[in-house]
Amino acid sequence: MNIRAFALVLSLISLSVGSSQLAADPSATNEIDSEAFYCIRDMTPVRGFYVDNLSGDLKATLAAASAPDGAVYPEGSLVQLVPGEAMVKLSAGASPATNDWEFFELDVSPEGTAIRKRGFADVVNRFGGNCLDCHAKAEARWDMICETGHGCDPIPLTRDMLVLLQKTDPRCENNPSLTAEEIATLQALRQAATARN
Repeated sequence: MNIRAFALVLSLISLSVGSSQLAADPSATNEIDSEAFYCIRDMTPVRGFYVDNLSGDLKATLAAASAPDGAVYPEGSLVQLVPGEAMVKLSAGASPATNDWEFFELDVSPEGTAIRKRGFADVVNRFGGNCLDCHAKAEARWDMICETGHGCDPIPLTRDMLVLLQKTDPRCENNPSLTAEEIATLQALRQAATARN
């Protein structure tokens, strides 16, 4: 994997972002705290990513995530691909530039979750990648959710790498044992992260 690929991998693991509140409704975003984010595997899996609904309407979020032709996600939808980042759908009009999604960078540990950064259209990771720039490439019918075939640029992570990051979420109880190959992959990712800091 080249340096650029590692940079994107690391941005998925621990995204350092800046935030711009833009036209967001502060009352909608301030209600989301670190307690909203927990073990990724305790959420509902959908084709390799995980969803929940902070407003309690998981059924509506699952309907949008499962719609074969795409759908607008309901308010409160929480979407995560890896433990260290998340997207939350806010109320209609909260942030028109991001289709009402707020982006989060999370610090995860056995003790729980801390929100490191959060924001909207100007959220930029430490490698210069803008979250909105990537998600905005998804065809409108997918409501900024990036998957293969949705129009987003591919990420330099294999399916096995994503599963490894998901199954080693430190907030989860009873994480499965890792193979020697998985341990080596995690060590390589950590070394790359240390080298970039």
